[in-house]
Amino acid sequence: MRSCVKFLIAGIIFLCCWQPVRSQINAEQVLRVGQNALYFEDYMLSIQYFNQVIAAKPYLAQPYFYRSIAKINLDDFKGAENDATLALERNPFITDAWEVRGVARQNMGNPRGAISDYDEALKLLPNNRSILFNKALAQEEIEDYAGAHETFKILQKYYPQFDGTYLGRARLYILEGDTVNANADLDKALQLNKNATNAYVMRADIAMNSNPPQYEKALADMDEAVKLQPRYAGYFINRAYLRYMLDDYFGAMADYDYAIGLDPLNAIGYFNRGLLRAEVNDNDKAIQDFTRVLQLNSDDVRALYNRAMLYKETKQWDAALNDLNRVIEQYPDFAGVYYARFQINNDRGNLREAEKDYKKAVQLTDLALKEARENAEQQQNTGNSETTTEKSVEEYSEKMVADRFSSLLTMENETNLSGDYNNKSIRGKVQDRNINVEIEPIFLLSYYGAPTQLKESGYYIKEADDINGTRTLRYLLQVTNRIPTIEDEKVAQNHFESIEYYNSYLATHQPRAIDYFGRGMDFMTTRDYNSAISDFTKAINLTADWPLPYFMRAVAKYYSLKSPHNSSENSSANELQLNNVKAELREILADLDKVSELSPSMPFAYYNKGTILLEEGDLTSAISALSKAIELKPDFGEAYYNRGYAYMQLGNRNSGAADLSKAGELGILPSYNLLKRMNQ
Repeated sequence: MRSCVKFLIAGIIFLCCWQPVRSQINAEQVLRVGQNALYFEDYMLSIQYFNQVIAAKPYLAQPYFYRSIAKINLDDFKGAENDATLALERNPFITDAWEVRGVARQNMGNPRGAISDYDEALKLLPNNRSILFNKALAQEEIEDYAGAHETFKILQKYYPQFDGTYLGRARLYILEGDTVNANADLDKALQLNKNATNAYVMRADIAMNSNPPQYEKALADMDEAVKLQPRYAGYFINRAYLRYMLDDYFGAMADYDYAIGLDPLNAIGYFNRGLLRAEVNDNDKAIQDFTRVLQLNSDDVRALYNRAMLYKETKQWDAALNDLNRVIEQYPDFAGVYYARFQINNDRGNLREAEKDYKKAVQLTDLALKEARENAEQQQNTGNSETTTEKSVEEYSEKMVADRFSSLLTMENETNLSGDYNNKSIRGKVQDRNINVEIEPIFLLSYYGAPTQLKESGYYIKEADDINGTRTLRYLLQVTNRIPTIEDEKVAQNHFESIEYYNSYLATHQPRAIDYFGRGMDFMTTRDYNSAISDFTKAINLTADWPLPYFMRAVAKYYSLKSPHNSSENSSANELQLNNVKAELREILADLDKVSELSPSMPFAYYNKGTILLEEGDLTSAISALSKAIELKPDFGEAYYNRGYAYMQLGNRNSGAADLSKAGELGILPSYNLLKRMNQ
């Protein structure tokens, strides 16, 4: 349930009336800057400011409260709940903190907990509109319809011009099966606010599901919804369905195309467009659409079935059989799949398998018909059905079952959509970005960092700082996992000249480990990983107890392993290549273990080890290594993110969500995007 958030934010940010503590002016100023960032929807940035205040004055309630607002806007509901709780522990009279926690709990599927919080807030503000509204919605969720009606009565009494009251009550009437009163409330909501998108959508749903369906009326309302929310793909998908039912094929296809353009990851859009294309025998493109659905959800049995039928139609027998076999794994009692497989095997001359499938299809069909007759007779005997036995049997017929696999889908209509922010930086609702979900990369030493607005300075490694203090290298070392591409020819030339300098120096002087290390760093900068590995090895041979060459040799080997020249298209070389990769990985992990032995307090060796193990799919070992990195560095946001990713891969949603929330709190931007995807 996300409808509550919209009603919370507008009036909450500057409602608190406490006087700021004057003892530490800097903390007070930072809190104020964080409030400004929150007001302008810089949620990620505001969290960083509130973190600073919490570190300086952990006994204050305000920074926890404001941070909870930022997190709830990023869909980090668990994090928001935790912060609101911490705020209330310090000051139970912050009404808005009760509301924030209630909204967070409601969005996490805990409506009873939300109602408890709303009741606490209503003790302090008994007629608050947003709290009453959210409470009514929570009462709907727990099916306390009488309680919800009472809450809506209070809302109607104090806020007769609030269209949300009529929208919420209309949904309550729909849940109770009272579409007459629901339509009356929706008409009233539109009378108060002609731009109430949800009223059009709900009215369209009622018309579409009435008996008989009123498709033209529903289409008129969906047209209005699309005008008001032209960036929501679901509305176009639902309008396409209505157009199709009204025989407007081209209009339906245009809506599906537009919906997919708005949301390229929308599986329903591809599925429905595939069905329309199949209907007009545009089989190749239909197969492409169903394939795209399966790329988004490999277990979508409806897409598998329909693609199998198209493969069968286009005589791509092997592909059709592969899809049909996968459908049978999930639906072993679906007679139509066996019949389709019988036809393919029969056409190919595989008569033994064809006969098996034919018998199985007949057996399952007879069984379904028998069950249908028995059910129909039972219904007639009890007087619970007006249908005839013949009609009941028809509902169990092969065609009806197949139709369930080949009918258009509609999307559940959202009730409140989030804002659309055009800023491409960290501003706004970063969890809504359409980005690839990837783990955070490994760390390395570099001559160049990549500061961001959330992290202006790099991380710290004592041994690197010691080297920088001696000025024995030609450039200063930085710790980063974001290497900027060197596009300036002059910068690149400087490093080639530095390599030449080391060549001359090493040819005329007694070799030192620092010189090989310095030249290895130049090779790393110019992406000559093999030469870098050689130099780091020479540095190790001269100074075996120095951890930095081991660390960088592991990094250089890792990047060499990832570089394009290590990939092979030759299948005969694959086994040998795989063995080489495994050997290289063992060497990389051995180097990182050596770093941990020589520098036990360095978290980056454990982080890199955990990240590499995560990439290789060894999730348990990855979590162990990343946990050690976090133990050494409790504010290690990247480690929390990768460990959260690993937990999610293992299906441990609670631990994963907690880690991703912490990572987002520490400034790792993709955390909230992954959190949102996991919550959908």
